[in-house]
Amino acid sequence: MEIEREDQGNSGYFKAVVDGREAGKMTYTRSGDNQITIDHTEVNSEYQGQGVGKAMVEKSAEYARQENLKIRPQCSYAKKVMERTSDFDDVLQN
Repeated sequence: MEIEREDQGNSGYFKAVVDGREAGKMTYTRSGDNQITIDHTEVNSEYQGQGVGKAMVEKSAEYARQENLKIRPQCSYAKKVMERTSDFDDVLQN
């Protein structure tokens, strides 16, 4: 599985690709200079239960660390994943 990021100015997305096919997408918007808000996570039905959503959340955290950003998870799925473990404490916006 590959996770690609597409930045479109004040918004963007992370896209999971499996065997050349889009498996899921997680969208975000920039909230100021040092924060992104994850607004939606969607995994295509044939890829559900295979860790696609979690992989996109993990990639967003990796991106946030590289860019010195905080993440505000408005999406209920991303919020649940990020609050479940301390692995994301350094990038999670409280």
